[in-house]
Amino acid sequence: MDGGGAAERTVLVTGAGGYIGRELIEAITRDEAGLRIVAVDVRDWPATERLLGVTYHVADIRDSAFGRIVARERPDAVVHLASVVGAGGDPDFDYSIDVLGTRNVLDACLAAGVEQLIVTSSGAAYGYHADNPAWLNESHPLRGNEDFPYSRNKRLVEEMLAEARERHPRLRQLVFRPGTVLGRRVANQITALFEKSFVLGVAGSASPFVFIWDADVINCIVKGVRECAAGVYNLAGDGALPMREIAALLGKPYVPLPAGLIGAALGTARLLGRGRLGPEHVKFLRYRPVLDNARLKAEFGYTPALTSRQAFERFVVPRAAAGRMAA
Repeated sequence: MDGGGAAERTVLVTGAGGYIGRELIEAITRDEAGLRIVAVDVRDWPATERLLGVTYHVADIRDSAFGRIVARERPDAVVHLASVVGAGGDPDFDYSIDVLGTRNVLDACLAAGVEQLIVTSSGAAYGYHADNPAWLNESHPLRGNEDFPYSRNKRLVEEMLAEARERHPRLRQLVFRPGTVLGRRVANQITALFEKSFVLGVAGSASPFVFIWDADVINCIVKGVRECAAGVYNLAGDGALPMREIAALLGKPYVPLPAGLIGAALGTARLLGRGRLGPEHVKFLRYRPVLDNARLKAEFGYTPALTSRQAFERFVVPRAAAGRMAA
């Protein structure tokens, strides 16, 4: 696959207009000879952002048009990145993209004889539970919470993929379960928590985060494509950062409040139309899944360049310099 006159391979990327999609395509076109990229996203790309040698398609992964694109392009590998990140405002819409959209992607791969399917799932598929082990590995059950659409949908997607592995072993599946992805240009609901004037915690809970730097995510996907790898792997840097340590690194006060008080505040905010979460969602801060990356290192053969702490420090530094994370 790499050099030696090997035939060109085609890699189709869904969600190619998203943050990781753009970073992945830039990395492949810059560093990987012998790979042709087909980029698919629901939004079109401005001409100034299109890269030479990349084939662009505008399509919704839920539509039949997507299957026709896969059939026409005949990719060797599909990297499925399209998803709803975080808690969306419409659970039915989120489900249609994350679960039904992935079903359509899977069916298109099977119909077109695609060799490999790479899917970015999430550590949220394990669920947020008081009896989660201190470190979750890939042998632990997936218990994505029914009352958290993102977590539930990731579990449903993985159950779908597991069934497909049994019924269609010819399609090689590589599934990554990332922790919280950080990068210099990352901005989302999670990173917004770190830009507040204080760091909120739940009294009696360490609530540790595991982080993975965006370049490590890209490197794992590229390695998976290059080696036509298969398997299921947690994707996180070494170690974890409790909320108290996050506050210290930010130089901000750490404010641990009782779970009941946080729940009451969430409920009030929801009643006033100022938030989507309610008292039942306190567990998502209290019982965060902490990912063990031993299998990623031992079996997949990749050690993240940055630990969870180093990833967070690298994320914080440019923002602090820009004044975005001032206390």
